[in-house]
Amino acid sequence: MSTDTVRTPAADDAAGRRREQHGWYFYDWACSVYSTSVLTVFLGPYLTSVAESAADAEGFVHPLGIPVRAGSFFAYSVSLSVIVAVLVMPLVGAAADRTGRKKPLLGAAAYLGAAATAGMFLLDGDRYLLGGALLIIANAAQSVAMMLYNSYLPQIAPPEERDAVSSRGWAFGYAAGALVLVVNLVLYLAHDSFGLSESMAVRICLASAGLWWGAFALIPLRRLRDRRSPSRESAVTGWRQLVATVRDMRRHPLTLSFLLAYLVYNDGIQTVITQASVYGSKELGLGQSTLIGAVLLVQVLAVFGALGLGRLARRYGSKRTVLGSLIAWTVILAAGYFLPAGAPVWFFVLAAGIGLVLGGSQALSRSLFSHLVPPGKEAEYFSAYELSDRGMSWLGPLLFGLTYQLTGSYRDAIISLVAFFVLGFVLLARVPVRRAVADAGNPVPERI
Repeated sequence: MSTDTVRTPAADDAAGRRREQHGWYFYDWACSVYSTSVLTVFLGPYLTSVAESAADAEGFVHPLGIPVRAGSFFAYSVSLSVIVAVLVMPLVGAAADRTGRKKPLLGAAAYLGAAATAGMFLLDGDRYLLGGALLIIANAAQSVAMMLYNSYLPQIAPPEERDAVSSRGWAFGYAAGALVLVVNLVLYLAHDSFGLSESMAVRICLASAGLWWGAFALIPLRRLRDRRSPSRESAVTGWRQLVATVRDMRRHPLTLSFLLAYLVYNDGIQTVITQASVYGSKELGLGQSTLIGAVLLVQVLAVFGALGLGRLARRYGSKRTVLGSLIAWTVILAAGYFLPAGAPVWFFVLAAGIGLVLGGSQALSRSLFSHLVPPGKEAEYFSAYELSDRGMSWLGPLLFGLTYQLTGSYRDAIISLVAFFVLGFVLLARVPVRRAVADAGNPVPERI
C-alpha cells in the first residue's frame, strides 16, 4: 500500500501562497535598511557637511546657479525626490495594472534605488551635487518600488490573512533596520579602531545599505509571480492618470474617505518620526548618541509592536485596532510635551511607546486599505496610497515649523501635532468599513 501523500489543488494553492508571502516579507527586509540607516541616521548630517565644504563664504551653494543655504540642501533634495515620485508613480501604477507585469517594474525600481544608494560611497569632498542626485534617485525609486510591493498584498493574501501578512512584512523591515543599524553604529563609533576616517565609515554605512537592498531583493523577485490583470482599460500618462484614478475613486467614496483619514493621521506619524530628534536635541538637550540609541530602540520595539497589533486586529478588527493606536499616539505626544530636559531615560520611554505603535498602525492601515481596492486596480490605487504616505506628508512639518516660529517653543510645536491624530481618529471612525469593502467588490472578512 502506498504511503505517498496525495496533494490536493487547494493544498498546492496554499503552499504557493505561503511561498509568495515569505518572499514578499523579504522586500521589506531588503529596503527598510535604506530608510533607517540612510535617511534617518547618516545621510542628512553627512550630505549637509559635504554641502558646507562646498559653500561660499556666506554659507551658500549654487546648484544650477540657484543660491541655496548648505544646511537646507538635504531637505530640498528630499522634497524634490517626492515631486519626482509623484510624477512617476501614476505612470508605473497604470502600466503595472494594464500589463499585469509588476515584477519587472518592481525589480527595475528596486535595483535603481539600490544602485544609487551604493553609489553614495563616492560621496566625499565637496560632491554635494552628486549626493543630491543620488538621494533624489534612491528616494523616488524606493517610493515607486514600495507602491508596487504594497499592491501585491491583495493578490497574495486572502482577506482573513491580510492583517497578519502585512504586520509580518513591517516586522521584517524593522528587524532588518535594527540589525544593520547596530552593525553600522559599531563601525561608525569605532572607526578609528578599524583604521577608517569618520567620512569613510559613513560612506561604507551608506553603500552597505544599497548592497543589502539589492542582495535581498532577489528573494521576492524569485518568489512573487505576475498575474494577468482583469482590467483592460487603456493607460493614460502623467497627471492624467492620477486624475483618472481619483475620478475612479469617486465611484468608491468610502475608499476615498478612508484614504483621506489615512492622509491626515499618517501626516502626523511621519512628522513625529522626522521631528522627534530635533525635539530631543534642541528642546531636551540630548546628545547624538542618545538620539541614535532611541532610533535603534524604536526599530527593535516596532517589530514586536507590528506583530502585537496584528494579533489584536485578529481579535478586535483592524479598524478598532488602528483607532486604538491613534489614541496611543495622542497620549505619547501629550507625555512628550511634559518630558523634562536633560533626562534621557524618559526620552527612551517615549521612544519605546512610539516603537510599539509605529509598525502596527502603519501595517494595519496598509492591510485595511487593501480590502477597499477594486480587483484589477491594485497598483493604480496603491500609487494613490503611496502618494498619501510619502508625497503628501508636508502639512505636519509645516504646522510644526509655524508653531515654533510663532511661539519659540518646541514643546508647543510637538503638541500641535495632536490635531492630526484627533482629526484622523474622527475621520476613520466615520468610515463604515464593512460596507466599503462590499462596495469595492471584495468579500467582506468576518472581522475587520
